Amino acid sequence: MQKTKILFDLDGTIIDSSAGIYASLNYAMKEMNRAPLSQKTLKSFIGPPLIDSFVKIGMSKQEAKEAVDHYRTLYKEKGMYQVSPYNGIEEVLTQLSKKYELFIATSKPEFFAIKIVDHLGYSKFLNAVYGADLKGVRSDKTAVIHDALKAEKIEDLSTVVMVGDRAHDITGAIENQIDNVGVLYGFGDKEELLKAGTQTIVEKPMDLLEIFQ
Repeated sequence: MQKTKILFDLDGTIIDSSAGIYASLNYAMKEMNRAPLSQKTLKSFIGPPLIDSFVKIGMSKQEAKEAVDHYRTLYKEKGMYQVSPYNGIEEVLTQLSKKYELFIATSKPEFFAIKIVDHLGYSKFLNAVYGADLKGVRSDKTAVIHDALKAEKIEDLSTVVMVGDRAHDITGAIENQIDNVGVLYGFGDKEELLKAGTQTIVEKPMDLLEIFQ
């Protein structure tokens, strides 16, 4: 798959960020006087915009906004740094950055994404990091990808591919008319990715080196 620009999702594609996210989510639930979330529900929160996920579990829009504020209180303090890069992903970024322009396109607020990438020492592999804004105006993956393409002044969409682990990564790519690759080592599964419309799936990070030759 010859491409010149690769957009990577962050959570579930570059890093396993579950520890910090899960702790911050249940902190928010506690502050909202609600029961802790099940493992399955916690997992469903990773990827989509936070406010949408809180609404999905039964909160009003206003309650969801309050829950997001509580979440970010703990997340800013320590949750954002409780991450583990996936095995082999640094080698993948090292090799791909020699031939392609690499970017992060995440539904996580850009403010946090940049800090995490810097913390891991991965900034040297990337041309730029694009994410949601803290106010939730640009939060879904379709909008993030759209703004990334616009900011980079990319006109030939055939040169771009999105790599991600959840349905919204695939949907965001399709809606922006760029190719996509789904990964199975993150938080999504094969059924979710295929249903979203991906035609290319890899099982582990190192497989990406075979896709992008």
